[in-house]
Amino acid sequence: MNAMWRLHAAVCTLSLLSLSSAAESKARSCGEARHAYHAKGFSLANVPHQEISGEHLRVCPQGHTCCTSEMEDKLNQESKVEFENLVEESSRNMRTTFFSRHKKFDEFFLELLDNSEKSLNSMFTRTYGKLYMQNSEVFQDLFTELKRYYTGGNVNLEEMLNDFWSRLLERMFQLLNSQYQFTDDYLECVSKYTDQLKPFGDVPRRLKAQVTRAFIAARTFVQGLMVGREVANRVAKVNVIPACVRALTKMLYCPYCRSMPGLKPCHNYCHNVMRGCLANQADLDAEWNLFIDAMLLVAERLEGPFNIEAVVEPVDIKISDAIMTMQDNSMQVSAKVFQGCGQPKPSGVGRSARGISDVFSARFRPYTPEERPTTTAGTSLDRLLIDIKEKLKESKRFWSNLPDDICAKGKFTEPDEDQCWNSHTKGRYFPEVVKEGLTNQVNNPEVDVDITRPDTLIRQQIMALRVMTNKLKNAYNGNDIYFQDSSDEGSASGSGSGCSDGCTTEYVFVGTEASVIGADRGDERAAAAAVSLTASSTAVPSLDTWKLLKASGEWLAVWNGTVPLEVLHPARPPKNARCRR
Repeated sequence: MNAMWRLHAAVCTLSLLSLSSAAESKARSCGEARHAYHAKGFSLANVPHQEISGEHLRVCPQGHTCCTSEMEDKLNQESKVEFENLVEESSRNMRTTFFSRHKKFDEFFLELLDNSEKSLNSMFTRTYGKLYMQNSEVFQDLFTELKRYYTGGNVNLEEMLNDFWSRLLERMFQLLNSQYQFTDDYLECVSKYTDQLKPFGDVPRRLKAQVTRAFIAARTFVQGLMVGREVANRVAKVNVIPACVRALTKMLYCPYCRSMPGLKPCHNYCHNVMRGCLANQADLDAEWNLFIDAMLLVAERLEGPFNIEAVVEPVDIKISDAIMTMQDNSMQVSAKVFQGCGQPKPSGVGRSARGISDVFSARFRPYTPEERPTTTAGTSLDRLLIDIKEKLKESKRFWSNLPDDICAKGKFTEPDEDQCWNSHTKGRYFPEVVKEGLTNQVNNPEVDVDITRPDTLIRQQIMALRVMTNKLKNAYNGNDIYFQDSSDEGSASGSGSGCSDGCTTEYVFVGTEASVIGADRGDERAAAAAVSLTASSTAVPSLDTWKLLKASGEWLAVWNGTVPLEVLHPARPPKNARCRR
């Protein structure tokens, strides 16, 4: 009986061992891992059918695994590409916004100027006829210079407008006193009386204030959209450090090696990995938010007192009003000019049968709202501004929120905290989530970040934003940046830089970079408020200048016209640097 019982027990034991062995064999199958790996486009050659020992792995857990060293290397590269695509995809809407709105605003402003010029030309031709056509270059030059300023040209708006009114006074003075001969010296004397006599009434003063503020705001706002676009494009092309690649591989593809390819990472686990990989991008956020705030302030100005549409559209009426004022006061103006500049010589030619005064007295009929040319699809500045303000507000805190957007529950991570990948198996993730920013990654449990080596590209973009924010703040107050020409002892004010036509002007921003570790934002804002801009006629700083900058530990931002091309660190000399003799 005992013998029979022992035999029965032995048979049962063997059966259990057999079942256990079969179950273990089934658990070690790499079928799911092979299928997922092949779906990524990789060959199944040398991919194990069953788990193997994992001592060869450098990133994933080294227990039983479905991954070879070659597979781990390929998944390493795949995780890097996937992360780059994730950042590109997550930032696409914001980057597209800056690109498309820059294009819309730029087209709108240029078309607004074109339509205003067409309106003036049509109305003045109809009203003043041949007299206008003979002197139309005065008005054409006005619009040419306005366009040149808007597109980044070296134009001092105040001086340009003063020159326009002086030229108009000279032309009108001759027409209204056609019975006299005037030399160039005499006409120059006439122009000197412009401010004293105010022949055009208060129109030049009011128009100068309106045009200057509106054009500064419009040009700077469009520049801001362009800078925002360029910064976003550069920052979106993320520099993936090796430590980040390892962490990404461990999070995204080590489940493959454990034959759990469908297992998503835990939410907090994803946050730590992304905050480590995007630490430098998060440091951009503070300066980005200040830039967005400044853009919104200028947008408000464009809606209100600096509305370029309200200034440019009726410019023909305002200039015509000035001409009427000049005609009404022509006798008093002429008498005072004759008194100050001397009595001119008679020309021997009397006035025409139809007096010049009659021509200027012709009733100027502006376009009705229905007749006036409109911009493409009848777009108004108000509609454009409502749209862009909403988009700008949405882009605030974009860079610090980027890890949250990528790690959205259900989209990229597993909402069930007990059924997610926690870096080594399925289960809850216990480490705390670190804060965003480079300095906070010192205790990141997933990504080994060197907080003493900030990303140079990101620091360059921080400086570019800081410079643009300063320009926007000036534009908000109706001021253009004041440049100092290094080749001139004096400083050029307003929108000009003192560079004559035909030369290439670059504006060089010099500012001390605040310490990255433990940097105080108040100090950074103070530094931003104290920026100095210097115009240089040389495209590349001399080596002597570069050594000076390097010794003082400063950053250098090179501007071409109105756009920051590049911000360079003194430790890295510029390309093609040349010595100044």
